[in-house]
Amino acid sequence: MFKLKVAWSTKYAHPLPEGHRFPMEKYELLPEQLLYEGTLNSGNFFEPEPCTEEIITAVHDSRYFKKLKALSVSKSEIRRTGFPLSKELVEREIQIMNGSVMASLCALQNGIGMNIAGGTHHAFKDRGEGFCLLNDIAIAAKYLLTKYAIDKVLVVDLDVHQGNGTASIFQNDSQVFTFSMHGKHNYPMHKEQSDLDVPLEDQTDDQTYLSLLGNHLPKLIAEVGPDFIIYQSGVDVLATDKLGRLGMTIQGCKERDKLVLSHAKTNNIPIMCCMGGGYSLKISDIIEAHANTFRLAQELFF
Repeated sequence: MFKLKVAWSTKYAHPLPEGHRFPMEKYELLPEQLLYEGTLNSGNFFEPEPCTEEIITAVHDSRYFKKLKALSVSKSEIRRTGFPLSKELVEREIQIMNGSVMASLCALQNGIGMNIAGGTHHAFKDRGEGFCLLNDIAIAAKYLLTKYAIDKVLVVDLDVHQGNGTASIFQNDSQVFTFSMHGKHNYPMHKEQSDLDVPLEDQTDDQTYLSLLGNHLPKLIAEVGPDFIIYQSGVDVLATDKLGRLGMTIQGCKERDKLVLSHAKTNNIPIMCCMGGGYSLKISDIIEAHANTFRLAQELFF
């Protein structure tokens, strides 16, 4: 019997200096919540090995990757990532990359695969930005296109921030269609050009958001004809998010996920879900919104 497979490691919750605004604790609390409530059991989780250099440098500049591993990137490059760089943080990122690759392979077998981390869509080919050192979405897409009978990947990026790194990496690649719905006035201030960008005004509510997504997504699936979907399911769209500026509720965020997962299931398109951002003041809001994605995966696919 097929079972939902979820990439996760204790390294995902690598501690950052006290007061850092990136909530690493969600990577520990989310699996605990899913186990506690019975949505998942220990058999649903797998721990990915570190991603190989060959797989990473199929997307990222080899010189950048070597600098990253050697911790020799410049101070200005480190500032752009928003993270205090460390050997442990780089190792964490490398493992997360393979989490999304392996979750994608699970999706080919089971219809869906999930990574408790990932969604690092601000990483460019030759640099990191916005809490992202490497781009798991691009790495997973390139791996599928190179190693498997996949001709077209649709990236559905619904994090509140534009997937600028992903858009840049695939700007001249007709095999990957990048779709980003994001805050018009939010980070990054300079937007790259996705294949389809849907900028949203501040305080966009559930009804407006879901109407736009419900209009665009079925058309994209019909027109693009993807063999695979990568879904960046950031929950920083919530009205409670410190960095979001939109007006969505937890229920609206759940309906968003249901819409994406249902279309993948109905059209028999394998889908890999990576978690993306979430910066609400109450960690319980972040966990509840992320947990809904996993609950829906179990409900719809298994």
